Amino acid sequence: MDPIEQAAINTVRVLAADAVQKANSGHPGTPMALAPAGHVLWAKTMHYNPQNPEWVNRDRFVLSCGHACMLQYSFLHLTGYDLTMDDIKNFRQLHSKTAGHPEYGLCPGIEVTTGPLGQGFANGVGMAIAQQYLAARYNKPDLNLFDYHIYAICSDGDIMEGVASEAASLAGHLRLGQLIYLYDDNHITIEGETSLAFNEDVAERFKSYGWHVQAVADGNDIAAITTAIENAQKEKQRPSLISIRTHIGFGSPNKVNTASAHGSPLGKDEVRLVKENFGFDPDKSFMVADDVLRFYREKGKAGMQKENDWNTLYREYKQKYPAEAAEYELLSGGKLPGGWNNDLPVFKPGEKGMATRKASGKMLNAIADKLPLLIGGSADLAPSTDTHLNAFPSFSGENHSGRNFHFGIREHAMGAILNGMALTKGIIPYGATFLIFYDYMRPPVRLAAIMKIRPIFIYTHDSIGLGEDGTTHQPVEQLIGLRSVPNMLVIRPADANETVQAWRVALEHSGGPVAIILTRQEVPVIDQEKYTKATALEKGAYILSDCEGEPQLILMGTGSEVQLLIEAQQQLLQESIRARVVSFPSWELFDKQTGAYKEKVLPAHIRKRLAVEAGSPVGWSKYTTDDGDVIAVTQFGESAPGDEIMKAYGFSADNITAKAKALLKHQ
Repeated sequence: MDPIEQAAINTVRVLAADAVQKANSGHPGTPMALAPAGHVLWAKTMHYNPQNPEWVNRDRFVLSCGHACMLQYSFLHLTGYDLTMDDIKNFRQLHSKTAGHPEYGLCPGIEVTTGPLGQGFANGVGMAIAQQYLAARYNKPDLNLFDYHIYAICSDGDIMEGVASEAASLAGHLRLGQLIYLYDDNHITIEGETSLAFNEDVAERFKSYGWHVQAVADGNDIAAITTAIENAQKEKQRPSLISIRTHIGFGSPNKVNTASAHGSPLGKDEVRLVKENFGFDPDKSFMVADDVLRFYREKGKAGMQKENDWNTLYREYKQKYPAEAAEYELLSGGKLPGGWNNDLPVFKPGEKGMATRKASGKMLNAIADKLPLLIGGSADLAPSTDTHLNAFPSFSGENHSGRNFHFGIREHAMGAILNGMALTKGIIPYGATFLIFYDYMRPPVRLAAIMKIRPIFIYTHDSIGLGEDGTTHQPVEQLIGLRSVPNMLVIRPADANETVQAWRVALEHSGGPVAIILTRQEVPVIDQEKYTKATALEKGAYILSDCEGEPQLILMGTGSEVQLLIEAQQQLLQESIRARVVSFPSWELFDKQTGAYKEKVLPAHIRKRLAVEAGSPVGWSKYTTDDGDVIAVTQFGESAPGDEIMKAYGFSADNITAKAKALLKHQ
C-alpha cells in the first residue's frame, strides 16, 4: 500500500477515536475497522462533487449502520464538503452538523437519515428503483444520462433486522444492478459476539435472494476491496453484496475485537495507545497531516471534473432531446406540470355512494398521464387499495420503466423504500396498505417526517367499519398515532370529492410525508350544489352545512362519519335545534390557518361541540372544549358486518342527535 494511503486511512481512524472521546459518547470501533473500505469508496470508486453535493448523477452513499457516522463525517471533511474540523470537534453536541447518527439536511453529503438499523439498507433499494426508473425514462442509446450507483455500508445489525431482509428480497427480484453494498462482517454487537444470536450463512442467504455476492477476507486489503467493487460495477443484472471481514476497534491494543469498542469511547489512555500504534503524537488531537489533507482534497476536486463532464453530456442531451430535458428540469425542480389539475374528477351524488378508496383510484388514474414521475403501488393489496395505474405496466426485473410497484407483503420495507425514492428529485412515490398495517411501517414514516420528505402513504380500510375481518384488522389507535408525528400531514376525506382534493393537497404539499386515510365501505357523495364544495378541504376544516342564525352547537367529524353528522343536523332541526356541521379532514391543515378563519369555523363562544370519529378520542378535546364531547372508539372492535358494528359502537345519526341534545341540557 502506498504510504500516503496508509497514513490517510489511519488519520480517519484517529479522528474517529478523538471525536468520540471528546464527546464522551459514540461508536469508535466500527469507523476504525471500516476506514480502509471508506478510503476505497471516497478515494477510488465513488463519483461525487463536494462543491455540489446535489449533483444529480452523483453516486449515492448510505451508511445504514448510522452509529458509525464518524467514518462518514471524516471523509466528508477530508474530501472538501462544507464540514469543518470544528464541526468534527462538536460531534454529538447541540446544534452541531455532526449528529450522533447521519441526519439528512443537517450536514452536506448526507443522503438519508439512517437511525434504526436496517432502514438505510432499504432506503438504498428505493434510491436504486428511482435511478433505474429515471434511466429507463430519460436515457437514450447514445446518451446515458443517469448511470449512478448506490453504495451502502451495512453491519451485522442491519443484516439481522427484518426490514433489510424484506428489502433485499425485493431488490434481487427486481434486478437492481446499481446497488453495491459493503457488509461489515466484524462479528461483534453490543452484547458481545454475534454468535450469541446469529450464526446464519449471510452469503448463501443473499445468493438465494438473487444477489451477486463476494467476500474479502481482510478488511485492510484495499486492493481486494477495490477489485470487489469493480466487479460489482460490472454486474448489471444483480445487486451486489461484498462481505468484508473486519476487526472492530482495529488499532486499539486492548479493545480490538471487543464489544466495548462498539458503543463507548475507548478511554483517554487507550486513545493514546491508538495514536502511538499508528505513529501519531499522543499529546495532540484532531490532527490531519498536510499531505493527507492534500491527498483527499485532490480526490474531492476530481469530482468537479466528473460533474463538468456530465454537464457537457447534458447540454448535448438537451439539444437532441429538448422535450425530455424540459420535463425532467420541471419535475426535478419540485414543480408540477401546468394544467395537471385542470380535469380532476368530480363526483355527483347518487343512490349507491362510493368508497373513498375507489375515488382515490379514479383520481390516481385521472392524473397519472400528466405526472410521469408519480410512481408507486401497494404491499400486495392493489385490488383492495385501488392503487393500480391502469394504463401503465408494472416495474419489474425485466421492465424498469413500469410505474406500478408490487412490494409484496413487505409493509416495513415498502415504507423505507418509498423514502429512498422520495429522496430522488422529481420522483413522487406512493405506497398503500390497510390502516392497521401502519403499525408495521412506523419507523420509515417517522423517518420521513424527520427528513421532511414527501412520500404519500395511502391507508385504506380505515375503521371498525371495514367489517367482518374483525378485531385484528380494525384500526382504533392508528389514526391518532399518525397525527402525533411531527411534520406529518394526515387527511381523512369524507367522500369521493374530498378524496380528490386530498390528493391535490398531497401533491402540492412539501415539508413532510402525507397520509391519506380511506374507507373500505361505500359512503354517500355529498351534494356540492347543496353543501360547501370539497375544495375547502385545503383549509383542514370548513363549514360544510350551516344553520339559520347562530348555531347552538357544532358537530364536527371526519371520513365516513360526516354523512351521519348531516343526518343528525336535520334531526336536530326538526326539534328546532340549530347545529353547524364542520367537515374536519385534517387537523394539521386547520391548525395552520389564521386565527380569523379558525374563529369563523369554531367561534370561541360556541362551546357546545360534539366530535364524531371512528377511532381513538385522544386529541379531539383540543377542538371540542371542556363543554363538548366525543363519540369515538375506546375499545377494540369485533367481527360483524360494517354497518352493524358502526351502529353498535354508537356511530348513527340517532346516537349523535341524542348526544347533542344531552350536551345542550348541561348549561
